[in-house]
Amino acid sequence: MTNRLADATSPYLLQHKDNPVDWWPWCEEAFARARERDVPVLLSVGYSACHWCHVMAHESFEHEATAATMNADFVCVKVDREERPDVDAVYMDATQAMTGQGGWPMTCFLTPAGEPFYCGTYFPRAQFTALLDGVTRAWRERRAEVLRQGAEVVRAIAGREIDLPDLPVTADQLDAAVAVLGREYDADRGGFGGAPKFPPSMTLEFLLRAHARTGSDAALGMVQGTCEAMARGGMYDQLGGGFARYSVDANWVVPHFEKMLYDNALLLRAYAHWWRATGAPLARRVAGETAEFLLRDLRTAEGGFAAALDADTDGVEGATYVWTPAQLVDVLGPADGAWAAELLSVTEAGTFEHGASTLQLRRDPDDTDRWRDVRSRLFAARASRPQPGRDDKIVASWNGLAVAALAEAGALLGEPAYVAAARDAVELLRRVHLRDGRLLRTSRDGVTGAHAAVLDDHGNLAEGLLALYAVTGDASYVEFARDLLDAVLDRFARVGGGFYDTAADGEALVVRPRDPTDGATPSGTSAAADALLGYAALTGSSRHRDAAAAALRLYGQLASRAPRFAGWGLAVAEALVDGPVEVAVVGAPDDPRRAGLHEVAVRANRPGAVVAVGAPGDDGVPLLDGRGLVDGRPAAYVCRGFVCERPVTEPEELAATLAATV
Repeated sequence: MTNRLADATSPYLLQHKDNPVDWWPWCEEAFARARERDVPVLLSVGYSACHWCHVMAHESFEHEATAATMNADFVCVKVDREERPDVDAVYMDATQAMTGQGGWPMTCFLTPAGEPFYCGTYFPRAQFTALLDGVTRAWRERRAEVLRQGAEVVRAIAGREIDLPDLPVTADQLDAAVAVLGREYDADRGGFGGAPKFPPSMTLEFLLRAHARTGSDAALGMVQGTCEAMARGGMYDQLGGGFARYSVDANWVVPHFEKMLYDNALLLRAYAHWWRATGAPLARRVAGETAEFLLRDLRTAEGGFAAALDADTDGVEGATYVWTPAQLVDVLGPADGAWAAELLSVTEAGTFEHGASTLQLRRDPDDTDRWRDVRSRLFAARASRPQPGRDDKIVASWNGLAVAALAEAGALLGEPAYVAAARDAVELLRRVHLRDGRLLRTSRDGVTGAHAAVLDDHGNLAEGLLALYAVTGDASYVEFARDLLDAVLDRFARVGGGFYDTAADGEALVVRPRDPTDGATPSGTSAAADALLGYAALTGSSRHRDAAAAALRLYGQLASRAPRFAGWGLAVAEALVDGPVEVAVVGAPDDPRRAGLHEVAVRANRPGAVVAVGAPGDDGVPLLDGRGLVDGRPAAYVCRGFVCERPVTEPEELAATLAATV
């Protein structure tokens, strides 16, 4: 028999539909049932690619006696953190406040009013069953104390709301952020901090923009050192492209093997921009391979991009990806097997578990044809192994990140298939994720979930739409972005500047979440500021520009104190400090001279440059208004605040104008 999760659209919830636990999805009915039964709520939050979530499920949620205790003494609620980031954010704050740390699976005990009174993460079954007994006894015997604890936790997390000083971000502060990052940079191994090491994609974007503005060798050096170290190590899939979630060691050797859409979208963009800035062959190769991974392994039948690939294969982490020397010989033969083992750092001792090794490519092979053949054969052999599960729900926010990355990579690398895939994803989101004019966060197999989009869905999707417009000139993407950003200003704005992460008319939680710091993805605030600033540059809207500038004032103090937690916000601030530069390219769509100007505009290494492209007389985007041909030739106008330099008609002139406009 299945439980109430059988009707879910979330693959993570569906993984638990056959549990003997009487799970509820997050809903008011679950809390009403807790009030009726006079029992606490047991909230379990996780996601499908989470290794320890699977472990706790096997140990406890599939165990009949443990499930019986849970059912008898609690109303049990299961939440996919990717589907409900608002719920996750509130109770993760509570978990961190209580324990000093957080993670998934997250286990919280709540009053029927939703107030958390005990929180933790993964519990082995023996510890978990003891905890269930202790919480039940406390609820029955010390109710007043439990209720007081819950109310105090809510007050505490409400008081923990990050309220940063109102401090405009200046060029000097951005320079100070680069200096702070330089002190935190791991010069020997790339990246920042020690193990575990996460890919600092948004910090890399900030550093690339800082280098473009200042010419800082230090900023570019941190990008190059980190990008090369990540791409050479085991965190990067040397056979199939794409990046795992993080490295468990400081040398990027052993990954946590889950592959997330958001990581790969952000890193694809970072590597494409690294290539734009330097022409580094490694940057181009990794950008192309990562884009191919997205199209091959994460693209869904409906045209969107799936959320993740699991860390585990048949319950074993990394089983699909690791190799022994003997396995290489089995596939390649003795000569090529030994050559590949040396090239890919596969040893008898192993770099992972049970004598197996992750694949590293610490140097480019001298014989590229041989490597191409070996890589192809190993990839084919790996494809015959059991494969990790795929969480194929579509998350609006992360698809927005993928749209931006694929659009820009397609334009920069000359790969129209990437741009076409970005278009397809947008059409899916437009067709499926809009209901009564409002954006929904997730869908699966063309069916939307019931949950409203949060701030980062609106911001990241709007920014992706503007990036796609810059590449294609299709003004309908700007119109779509306008609708999303109007919703941001009308329903998410906070008095005094910045935004809440949930809409004013959305579901009320015990605390309305608001966190401007960047984590694994851009925060809702920095994502919204990015899109608002870009839209203002295309349209001249002071309302949108003022809202972006007000939101970015939250990053003034973070710039000098904690820039690693504000990478995307600081990248957007770089664009604001730079203007941003606006480039309007006008000409007939089939005129190759327009294409030449457009290519230079898209490749401009300027912080957050905004590009509009259209035919003379196009009225869909105000930046194009009044921008005509010059002596009958396509022309490009370089502007700030709609005040433009003399128009140019040659690509070389445009490149020189962009380089000189500082």
